[in-house]
Amino acid sequence: MSALTERPHFDALADSVCRAEGVDRVSLALNAEASDFLRFNRAALRQATHVLQAQATLSVVRGRRHTESSLTLTGDLALDTQRLLAERTLLIHDLLLIPDDPWLLLPEEAHSGHRDDRGALPSPAAVIDAVREQADGLDFVGFYAGGPVVRAYADSLGARHWHRVESFDFEWCLVHAADKAVKTQYGGTAWSLSEFAARLREAAAQLALLRQPTRALPPGAYRALFSPAAMNELLATLGWSGFGLKARRTGVSSLAKLAHGDARLHPSVRLSEAPGRGFTPAFTADGFVRPAEVLLASDGRAVDTLNAPRSAREYGLPANGANAAETPEALALAPGTLPHGRLLETLGSGLCVSNLWYLNYSDRQACRMTGMTRFACFWVEGGELAAPLEVMRFDDSFLRLFSDGLVGLGDRCERMPDSSTYQSRQLASITAPAALVDGWRLTL
Repeated sequence: MSALTERPHFDALADSVCRAEGVDRVSLALNAEASDFLRFNRAALRQATHVLQAQATLSVVRGRRHTESSLTLTGDLALDTQRLLAERTLLIHDLLLIPDDPWLLLPEEAHSGHRDDRGALPSPAAVIDAVREQADGLDFVGFYAGGPVVRAYADSLGARHWHRVESFDFEWCLVHAADKAVKTQYGGTAWSLSEFAARLREAAAQLALLRQPTRALPPGAYRALFSPAAMNELLATLGWSGFGLKARRTGVSSLAKLAHGDARLHPSVRLSEAPGRGFTPAFTADGFVRPAEVLLASDGRAVDTLNAPRSAREYGLPANGANAAETPEALALAPGTLPHGRLLETLGSGLCVSNLWYLNYSDRQACRMTGMTRFACFWVEGGELAAPLEVMRFDDSFLRLFSDGLVGLGDRCERMPDSSTYQSRQLASITAPAALVDGWRLTL
């Protein structure tokens, strides 16, 4: 256990640094983690790393002038305090050189919150043993990341927020040959060996089907069942520009037609930003308190937008917990009514799409997306997996696919953590059920 991921160290720093001496406000934000990383190939450990890091962002404000900088913390309280105080002095001096910011918006009241989920994570040795025992004889390629991730915020108004979540994310592939593999993701806050083994067995069963001859499909429109993982890719792409206030007001939102009433989604599609249900902190890096839910689409219509502080100031609307990019961090698609155990039966004949990749917009204004199928995608006959499919490119509008094209949504959701580890582990996630659609357009 390190002081960098425990609250007393942060509180002591905040008490020393967050003092408004000659300025209107001083704030301190923390991004920290103590993570184990394990890389596997052929069911054997190839790389093991432990990363302990903490970055503090110090901000000062006078009037409408604002500046900030970030420092890496050491865990030595005296040294960290000394360095932050010296940095605060430099930032206050820099305010003299900075023009007013017309879009600066900060919390007007001091709020406090505390979340400390200790979780039930495996030791690195337990993960290594689980892979060796459960994946014996399989070409298992995977990457495990786990440990506490911390976000914290304090300011001279008296705000104090602490968020520490112990979580893990394990992604692996069972490889057949070339591009033929079955990908699985397992993540959460409580590790279960039986759950890991069950997911591995399910993947191994699909791996056997990949040994059959592949089926090539001609371009056309097909009935398709998207897994939650495939829905994750579609919704993540939608989040690039679909929900932000700035994108809506400047006309670059991929959901502009929905917002203007020129298109409708299926009445069963209910999309929301729901940090209260995931790993995301209940506060932003600027100290704003996030609502438990921001409803983005319901009953076929666009509802609210994600309003970052600067956009909120510019357009005269309240900020609602969005990050600076106004992208979702806890996007949730509500479940439907299709029984989870009968999804293939309900599909009948068509495509079972496990994964998508290389997604992008082919026509942003029409919310048209393009991308490729990936890993274990199958042709289904009579409700049974029949043959693996050749890789195909799709090009279709999300607004068409999830309006008239939507047959139904699965009755069980899966929360998929953001597996990005660039610079640090993330706390974002997407929650989605499976989706059954008609007329999914394959082009190549």
